[in-house]
Amino acid sequence: MFDFKYHLKMLPEKPGVYIMKNSVGTVIYVGKAKILKNRVRQYFQSSKNHPEKVKQMVKHISEFEYIITDSEMEALILECNLIKKYKPKYNILLKDDKGYPFIKVTLNEDFPRVIIARNKVKDGAKYFGPYPEYSVVKEITLLIKKIFPLRTCKKIIKSEDVEFKSNIRPCLNYHIGICKAPCAAYISKDQYGKIVDDVIELLLGKDKTLKNQLQNEMMKAAENLEFEKAASLRDKLEAVNKVSEKQKIIFGNFENEDYINLYMDEKDTCVQVFFLRNGKIIGREHFIFEETSGSSQGNIISTFIKEFYGGTAFIPKNILVPDIEERELLEEWLSLKKQGKVEIKTPSKGKRYQLMQMVMKNAKITLEGFKLKYIMDKEMNNKTLEELTEILHLERTPERIEAYDISNIQGVDSVGSMVVFENGKPKSSDYRRFKIKEVVGPNDYDSMREILSRRFSHGFKEIEHIKEKNLEYSVGKFCVFPDLILMDGGIGQVNVAYEVLREFNLKIPVCGMVKDDKHRTRGLIFREEEIILKRDSSVMKLITRIQDEVHRFAITYHRSLREKRVLHSVLEDIPLVGSTRRKELLKKFGSVENIKKASYEELISTPSINSQVADSILEYFKKSKGSV
Repeated sequence: MFDFKYHLKMLPEKPGVYIMKNSVGTVIYVGKAKILKNRVRQYFQSSKNHPEKVKQMVKHISEFEYIITDSEMEALILECNLIKKYKPKYNILLKDDKGYPFIKVTLNEDFPRVIIARNKVKDGAKYFGPYPEYSVVKEITLLIKKIFPLRTCKKIIKSEDVEFKSNIRPCLNYHIGICKAPCAAYISKDQYGKIVDDVIELLLGKDKTLKNQLQNEMMKAAENLEFEKAASLRDKLEAVNKVSEKQKIIFGNFENEDYINLYMDEKDTCVQVFFLRNGKIIGREHFIFEETSGSSQGNIISTFIKEFYGGTAFIPKNILVPDIEERELLEEWLSLKKQGKVEIKTPSKGKRYQLMQMVMKNAKITLEGFKLKYIMDKEMNNKTLEELTEILHLERTPERIEAYDISNIQGVDSVGSMVVFENGKPKSSDYRRFKIKEVVGPNDYDSMREILSRRFSHGFKEIEHIKEKNLEYSVGKFCVFPDLILMDGGIGQVNVAYEVLREFNLKIPVCGMVKDDKHRTRGLIFREEEIILKRDSSVMKLITRIQDEVHRFAITYHRSLREKRVLHSVLEDIPLVGSTRRKELLKKFGSVENIKKASYEELISTPSINSQVADSILEYFKKSKGSV
C-alpha cells in the first residue's frame, strides 16, 4: 500500500517532474514543478479550489513518483518527453500529432529540383513552409513544374561532368517541354540557375517581375500570330496567379510568425493557429480540447505551445499569443529547440493585434461548428443504433459494440484485433491487439477462440480487482463488456464466439458481418439467419465502417510484425548497419523495400549514414539481387 503521508513528507525542495499513477500502474498525469514539495502537496490538500478535472484526477491517484532535475528548463524538457511517451488521460493532449510538409528547392545540387519534404534539415537546400495542408503543397509544386522547365529525375548531375554527357538521350520530359535536359548538357549551370532564381522569387511572393515578363511575352506572341505560344504563356501566367493566391501577403517584413488564440465556452476550448511564412498567410490549423472548464486561458495556451512545438519540425522566429504563463521559460525552451532566438509576444495594437482578433473569431466559429456537428452526429448515430436494435430485435440498444478479426499469411504472424464503437463512434483508446500464442498454422476458428477467451478472462480479473479495491471501472482495459459483438466472418465465427461466451456464462448477442463475391459488405448473420441490409441505409454504412476498421486494425498490426521480422532478417545482416542506423533508415524510407530502391544520394542524406555505410548498403542489395 502506497503511504501518501510518508512520500509527501519525503518530497525534495528541488525542480523536477512528478508522475501520477492509478491503481493498475497506468500513468494518468505528468507535470513539472519549480519546487516539487510545494506543487505535489497542493493536489492532496483541500479540493474546494481545484478545477473539476483535477478533482476527478486526484480520486484516481493511487501512487506517484518523481524525477528531480537541475533546473526548471530540464524539468520542462523532461515533462514534454514523458507526456509524449505516456499520453496521460488528464493532461491536455493534441489528438493530431502530424508533421507539416515543406517545399524544398535542392540548392545543394548543381541542377536543383523542387520537391516536397516532410522535415527541414541543414543540408544546404532552401525550404519554404511548413504548410498545414499537404494538398496545397502538392498543388503549388505541380504548378511550378508547369511554369518552370526544371528536372524531376533523381539522377546525380554534376556541372563539371555535363560536357561529357552530350551523348545522353534526354527523356520524354525534354521533348514535351517541361525539362531543359541538363543530363544531356542542353543547358548550362548558369542558365539553369536563372530559372531556379525565378522559382525562389515566386515562392517568396516577389512575383511582379515574372508576371510582367509573361504578360509582355504573351502579347508579343499574339501580335506575331504565334497563338500556340501565346496560349502556353497565358496558361503559365494563370499558374503564377494561382501560386500567389495560395500565399496571401499581409506584412512586408517577410518574417516567419505563428498567431495563436483561443475561444472558450463553458465546457470546451478551440485553439486556432495561423501560419505566416515570409509575410504570407499560408494556412491555419485548429485543435479542439474537451472538458477544459476550470482551466485558465494562459495555462491552455502554455500547454498547447509545449505540445505543439514539442512535436513539430519548424519553430518560427515570433509566436504571437494572448497573455500566458511561463513566457520566459517557454522562450528559452523554444530557442534551445530552434537553435536560434524565439520571441513570444502579445500585441496590443496595430495589424498584429487585428490579426489576433481574427484568429480568435475563427476559433469561436470553429468551436460552434464542432458543437453543432457533434449534436447532429449524435442524433444520427442514436437513430442508426435504434434501427439496428429493431432489425435484430435486441432487448436494449447496443451502446458499446466490439468487433473482431484475424489476420495472417499462411498461418505466419497470426494476430487478432478488437475495435470498439461506443454510441456509433470509434473509441480508439479501447482498441486491443492480440498476438496469437497457442494456435499453430492458419486456423482462424481456434485463433478467434483464443483471443476471445483472453479478452473476457482479462475482463473478469479486472472486475475482481476493481471490486476488491473499490475502484471505478474506468481504470481497467477489459472490464467493460460489450452490448453486441460483431465477427468478421460467417456462421462459423459466430458459433465460436457463442462457445466462448457460454464458458464465461455471458449472454451477449453475436452477429457475423458477411461479404459478397466482390468483397463488399452484404449483411449480417444473426441467430443462424442472414439479414440483408439496404446498401444506402445508415445501418449498412455503420456495419461497413466497423468491418473496414477492424480489418484495417488487424492488417496494420500484422504488417508491423512482418516488417519487424523482415527488418531483423535483412537489415541486421548488412555490414556497418547497427540498431541506430536501422531505425534511421526505416524512419526515413518506411520499409525495407524502399531502402532497397534508394539511391546513393538518398541514403547519404539520411542521418548517421556516411558514404562508407551507403556503399555497404548498395553492395549488399546488389549481391542479394534485390531480394528481401
